[in-house]
Amino acid sequence: MKQFLSDFSKLIKFRLTFLVVFSASITFLIGSKMQVHRGVLPGIDWMNWLILIAGGFFVTGAANCFNEIIEKDLDKLMTRTKDRPMPAGRMTTGQGLVSGLVMGMFGTWLLGKLNLETGMLSVFSILLYAFAYTPLKRKSPIAVFVGAIPGALPPLIGYLAALGNTTTFYAADYEIAVILFLVQFVWQFPHFWSIAWVLDDDYKKAGFRLLPTTKRDKASAGITFLSTLILIPVSLLPTFYGFGGYYIAGVSLIAGLAFAWLAFKLFLNLDLASARKVMFCSFFYLPVVQLVLLFDFLTK
Repeated sequence: MKQFLSDFSKLIKFRLTFLVVFSASITFLIGSKMQVHRGVLPGIDWMNWLILIAGGFFVTGAANCFNEIIEKDLDKLMTRTKDRPMPAGRMTTGQGLVSGLVMGMFGTWLLGKLNLETGMLSVFSILLYAFAYTPLKRKSPIAVFVGAIPGALPPLIGYLAALGNTTTFYAADYEIAVILFLVQFVWQFPHFWSIAWVLDDDYKKAGFRLLPTTKRDKASAGITFLSTLILIPVSLLPTFYGFGGYYIAGVSLIAGLAFAWLAFKLFLNLDLASARKVMFCSFFYLPVVQLVLLFDFLTK
């Protein structure tokens, strides 16, 4: 049983899946509170929140499963992935395919119960991640841009899920949904590129080309630094558009400046230690900003 749970965790990339579900669940609460403010809902529908979490978990797990099926032979070449269940031989590609299909269909059905848009976006996310981003990783650094789209859909999916089957959309709904998408979209570039810098030697074994110039050079570090600078004004959009207050503005500004400073140190030093600091900062940045945004929104 212990081995099974370990293999299942690796199959669905549990930590990544958790982050995706966390992001969607936070924005669901923001969207629900917006509905409560309008008098559309008497309160947050916690059952729908649980459905979103379960559906998001299975859909994300399915996308990761398909990714691993496609990259099984490449995963054998890299130290960080060779112990995954399929490359290690503890699971066949057939078993992986069945697992992915079952999780994908069940997860999509659950999300579709919330509303059609949520279900359709989940399918789009699976297809784009598994069948566009995955093969592009060996072709061109443009893969990071393509992968950032499904990677930024969870907050959009979460917000739309909170709207249920309503047919009335307000300008604020579009603004909030797009801004939540943009923050996570821009965040992914320094996040992915710092990981790619740290793991570049391992990635090269599989032919992955994820750094902006495909090399650990000044240009790649400079582009990573630039992406952290872009994130700062984007993260201030919730306050600019009025659904975030001073708390989220302050935290976003401080976190964004810290993120940018670490990326600038990478630009100066071009070393693994600096890249690891950027990477670890990216792990904390998003959940902290999203939690503070939720707190700020709920206390307005």
